[in-house]
Amino acid sequence: LRFFVNEGHNLVLAQSFAKNFGLYGERTGTLSVVCNTPEEKSAVMSQLKLIIRPMYSSPPIHGSSIVKTVLTDEALTKEYYENCKEMAERIRSMRVKLVDMLKSVGSTHDWSHVTEQIGMFAFTGMNSDMCDELTSKYSIFLTRDGRISLAGLNDGNIEYVAKAIHDVTDGKKIVT
Repeated sequence: LRFFVNEGHNLVLAQSFAKNFGLYGERTGTLSVVCNTPEEKSAVMSQLKLIIRPMYSSPPIHGSSIVKTVLTDEALTKEYYENCKEMAERIRSMRVKLVDMLKSVGSTHDWSHVTEQIGMFAFTGMNSDMCDELTSKYSIFLTRDGRISLAGLNDGNIEYVAKAIHDVTDGKKIVT
């Protein structure tokens, strides 16, 4: 953001805090607009108010209060970023463990695409039939396009999940 501002660009940045602060349903986020002049700022604010007013008259305040409290306190901000780093590392390690476990239970597929991705979800490469079978046979829930949440994996269930994935993909093609 600072790079583009320093380069002289006008910009609009929409940012949600729903996922990274765990504030689902709170509609918590920001819309930042960088303007060059006070007149431009006034014109932008006027247009934003016209857009926003019909959407809501009393926006929720609890989520934004939480975010403001955390991001304006140096110690809380530091703790927040440490927690984010810890969670990202945990999810990354679950990716690695899942791929390693898939190999150890006998899968011959190349699952490297799972470890090369980032974030809470992984595209597995499984088709809708495989996903349906995982859900009906093993009660493992994922979207039918093969997207699965890694946040739900832990040392206590990763072998079960790997064996189930191996069972439904064994001898079948996955997309990598």
